[in-house]
Amino acid sequence: MIIDERDLKKVIIPRPKESHKGDFGRLLLIGGLYPFGGAILLSALACVNSGAGLVTVATDKDNISALHSRLPEAMAFDVDDRALLEENIEKSDLVLIGPGLNETDRSEEIFDFLIDQIDPKKLLLIDGSALRILAKKGPSLLSKKRALILTPHQKEWENLSRLTIEQQTLDNNQAILKEQFSEQTILVAKSHQTSILQGDFVYQLQKGGPYQSTGGMGDTLAGMIAAFAVQFPKSSLLDRVAAAVCLHSLIADELSADHYVVLPSTISEEIPKWMQKFSQK
Repeated sequence: MIIDERDLKKVIIPRPKESHKGDFGRLLLIGGLYPFGGAILLSALACVNSGAGLVTVATDKDNISALHSRLPEAMAFDVDDRALLEENIEKSDLVLIGPGLNETDRSEEIFDFLIDQIDPKKLLLIDGSALRILAKKGPSLLSKKRALILTPHQKEWENLSRLTIEQQTLDNNQAILKEQFSEQTILVAKSHQTSILQGDFVYQLQKGGPYQSTGGMGDTLAGMIAAFAVQFPKSSLLDRVAAAVCLHSLIADELSADHYVVLPSTISEEIPKWMQKFSQK
């Protein structure tokens, strides 16, 4: 099934007049370990601009001043403060781990701590470096009952699935998803023709282009997916994820009309305007 603007109109609805920030999701983002602080900032920007009610970032202590300077709407704390990390894992509706997490022993310790602490019923979005850590440890580390969103590009999916890029057909991807992950798992298989899979259902994206081949693009997409996933309860989780993926590329398409390269931060700036557009029935 092709994702298009009609799917966005179904998902993005006007906010109730009687509402508050707690109604739009509490997110915890984990990543941005040296020297990749920009990645988690881009994810946080996308989360806030996509309407998440409360966004908290666990990152290197040295990143916090820069993050607050650019994005005062987000909270932040030192990822090495395990008491605060445990508290925020428990309070969150969704945890996004991976943007700029790196692949050091310290990164793996943080990943292991999260998996040990997080409730299997809580949404977990694994992106970037965390996907490579998961590939090293094996999907059996995760509960078969876990609600999970995976956002790999083709090389990350190759590491995780053991399918070469040439073997990554829809049928093969679905088979691996069913074999190794829970039935609730959503796979956003990023490529020049991104597909979103859950069980036997497939959404395909026909938007976007080479102007998106820029560092931080996936970090921004992960933040948008996280924010959409904790909003819009009248839509299924799969539809929410698909809508975020579609909007990300629709904005990039529009910007590419007069931009040779589309910057992820520029996409973030446009998100609230586009969400307002699609919320008007």
